[in-house]
Amino acid sequence: VQLQASGGGLVQPGGSLRLSCTTSGFTLDHYAIGWFHQAPGKEREGVSCISDNAGTTYYADSVKGRFAISRDNGKNTVYLQMNSLKPEDTAVYYCAANYVCIEVGGSPVGLHFDYWGQGTQVTVSS
Repeated sequence: VQLQASGGGLVQPGGSLRLSCTTSGFTLDHYAIGWFHQAPGKEREGVSCISDNAGTTYYADSVKGRFAISRDNGKNTVYLQMNSLKPEDTAVYYCAANYVCIEVGGSPVGLHFDYWGQGTQVTVSS
């Protein structure tokens, strides 16, 4: 089971990025996928989660209305469209897989996700 996050970079405040989580070694349409981020010196936080059939999505309050999660099971890829980026969004972003989205207040709970990929750095700065 492998997941790989990509698409990070440096962007100015108010800008946009689209992250991709590319998967292999398992049947993606059997799994929910969550996005998480971790800023330097801070704990990992759940950002968003999408159910296996894309029927349900969840968002942390801090990103609601700015981020959008989607998936293309045929391409084994889950996306996180990030708009109106803020400096506080700066972090390493990770994707992870689980059978269902386990969330609290819209924020996925990382302890319940079994498979993790390497992260991608997102830096929001002028």
